[in-house]
Amino acid sequence: MPLVSTGEPIDRRLARLQKAMGLTADGILGPETMTALEARILSRRQIANVPSSLEVSRSGLDLLVAFEVSSPAYYEKKLRRPCWPGGESGVTVGIGYDVGVTSAKQIEQDWRGQLADEAVDRLLSVQGIAGLRAKQLARVLSSVEVPLDAAQTVFYRCTVPQFARRTLEVYPRVDKLPPDAQAMVLSLIYNRGTRLTGSRRQHMAALKPLIARGDLDAIAEQFELMTELWPDLPGLVTRRRKEAAMIRGADRRYSEDEIVRV
Repeated sequence: MPLVSTGEPIDRRLARLQKAMGLTADGILGPETMTALEARILSRRQIANVPSSLEVSRSGLDLLVAFEVSSPAYYEKKLRRPCWPGGESGVTVGIGYDVGVTSAKQIEQDWRGQLADEAVDRLLSVQGIAGLRAKQLARVLSSVEVPLDAAQTVFYRCTVPQFARRTLEVYPRVDKLPPDAQAMVLSLIYNRGTRLTGSRRQHMAALKPLIARGDLDAIAEQFELMTELWPDLPGLVTRRRKEAAMIRGADRRYSEDEIVRV
């Protein structure tokens, strides 16, 4: 079904948008819907205020957010408080913001002013801690709350530009790929970090020459091969496969309003 149909009643079109954002699909432009729409628009505009490293597609950026959040309703139910995603992750807040792998200075810069000082101080107390210990500490921090609007502001204004720069540093010619592919490589770095050494990083290391050549099929294949690393984490397996599929289809025509410079 197309997103816009000129003959369709406004309330039905609004209800469809509300459903896509995880809101009550009542077709009424009330406070909840206005807040969600404003946050989505204003958060994306934050990206334009910093120098850009990559040109990613809006659909790719939306998919990255969906991987991390699923929907606003899911965020409010499961992610509003610190959690531990599993594996080698640290305590995670907001939209996939891993306190365990982020410097204290960066945490201060990103969150001071977005959350109460006490909440920021508590996040700083678990900085650098990962794995099972982080799992225990996430429970201790259960009283800390990160509203979705604060999470979106930090994500679009701070996190996305930072990870775009890191992605370009790791894979110097990634900015020559089509926007869908750039977004999915950004998604990978956002999820796994920048390290290319070690037995579990061989696929990420193998990507470097493939990205330099712009070989989309070979890049997608490495994403798919990574799934062998997480036999017990179906969410990560699904994520890599969806990223691979978007990369394979990335060589397409993009309109200007599909492109987000980050």
